[in-house]
Amino acid sequence: MIKKLYGVWFCAVFTLFALATLVLALVVPGELRRRQLARSAARFVFRLCGAWPLVSGLDNLPAEPAVVVANHASYLDGILLTAALPERFQFVIKREMTSIPVAHLLLRRVGAHFVERSDTHGGAKDLRSIMQTAGNGGSLVFFPEGTFRQESGIRRFRNGAFAVAFRGGMPLVPVAISGTRAMLPANSVLPSPGPLRIDIHPAFEPAEHQTIEAAIRYCRERIIKSTGEPDLHAA
Repeated sequence: MIKKLYGVWFCAVFTLFALATLVLALVVPGELRRRQLARSAARFVFRLCGAWPLVSGLDNLPAEPAVVVANHASYLDGILLTAALPERFQFVIKREMTSIPVAHLLLRRVGAHFVERSDTHGGAKDLRSIMQTAGNGGSLVFFPEGTFRQESGIRRFRNGAFAVAFRGGMPLVPVAISGTRAMLPANSVLPSPGPLRIDIHPAFEPAEHQTIEAAIRYCRERIIKSTGEPDLHAA
């Protein structure tokens, strides 16, 4: 019963702040201001619900434009990183989210980018748009697994985030998210109380790794070690 009440409380708080953020995002000028608004709302949600994460390594985020790559375990991941990362970071999200009108509108207003995963031509077009953002000094957040499942484990990383970093000469930052899978699994509607953690690993230049494959392997190793989840790609 306590878990259910917590879940209802969390959903009520999230819905209230999400709707308020959407309304304000429609009238507030400037993407950066709208991202600041979304960040503040996300922080209020987690704090009001007693779920503020333990965040380590914020000082590892470079001052210059960078590419964050994080594991994906729950629908909470994007909201959690919105709360924890500086507002200069823009999220790269699977294009399927455009089928959810309210979420799509809010994400558009805060400068999110959408990428097609199933169509090669569409995906290449989306990647060019993202490269333009990177070229204009934007910092980006990717979930290179592309999706998540109920079972624990780190899946194969797609190479889009790494291609952007290599082509743009942008530092890569591995970020490990722990606890969101237990808090809101793929098969659940209501969140449960539980500890959350974000480990931000030191940034590194793509030139330190001669190939995209080597950079992917390095980031996955850092994230697997921090989360303690199994390597499903190696299985």
